Amino acid sequence: MDFTTARRNMVENQIRTNRVTNSAIIRAFEEVPREVFVPQNLASIAYIDEQLLVAKGRYLLEPMVLAMLLQAARIGPSDVVLEIGCGTGYSSAILANLASTVVAIEEDEGLVKQATENLIELGVDNVAIMTGSLTAGYKKQSPYDVIVISGSVAEVPENITAQLIEGGRLVTVFNKGDSLGKGVLVTKFGSAISANEIFEAWTPTLPGFEKQPSFAF
Repeated sequence: MDFTTARRNMVENQIRTNRVTNSAIIRAFEEVPREVFVPQNLASIAYIDEQLLVAKGRYLLEPMVLAMLLQAARIGPSDVVLEIGCGTGYSSAILANLASTVVAIEEDEGLVKQATENLIELGVDNVAIMTGSLTAGYKKQSPYDVIVISGSVAEVPENITAQLIEGGRLVTVFNKGDSLGKGVLVTKFGSAISANEIFEAWTPTLPGFEKQPSFAF
C-alpha cells in the first residue's frame, strides 16, 4: 500500500477541509506515519476518518478531531505538554513536532512498551513516556503549558487542571453520554477555569474518565 499517498489524502480531505490552517500541525500530520501506530492488520485502514482500536478500550483519535483539538490548544515551540492516555504514541509523535517537550502518561504497561518502541523507531527524542494513573496526570513535572487528554471525558478532574500554568490550555472531548460530544478548550486563569466548546465530535471515553453515578436516596 502507498502510505505516503494515503497520508497526503488524509491531510487534504480530513484536516484541511475542517478549517485546520496551522502550518506546523499540517506538516506534523504529513510527516508522522500513522500506520506505525496501529496493529498490523489495521495498517491498510490507518488513514480512514475514524478512531481506530489499538488495545482493549483504547483508540487512536480520529485525525480530524486530534488536529482540531491541537489547533485550539495553540501549542508553541517552547511549550511543555502533558498528554494523558498516549496509547501507542501516535498523538505523542504529532505533539513532538509542535512542542519543546512532551510528557506522556499511560497506565497500560503493554501500551507503554509499544509507544516507546514506536517513538524510538521514528527517532523521536523529546517525548518522555511515564507509567501511571491517567486520572492523576503527572504532577511531578507540572506545571504544563498545555494538557491534551487523548479520549473523551465526562469531566476533567480538578487535580489535572491544577497542573496547568497560569493561562494554560487543556483540550479534550466532553461526552456525558446523553448527546453528541463536544471538542472543548479549557483555560486556567488563577483559580478560575473556563471551558469553551469549539466543535462537535465523538470519541470513546478514556478509561477512568466516565461519568460517575450520582448518589440518590
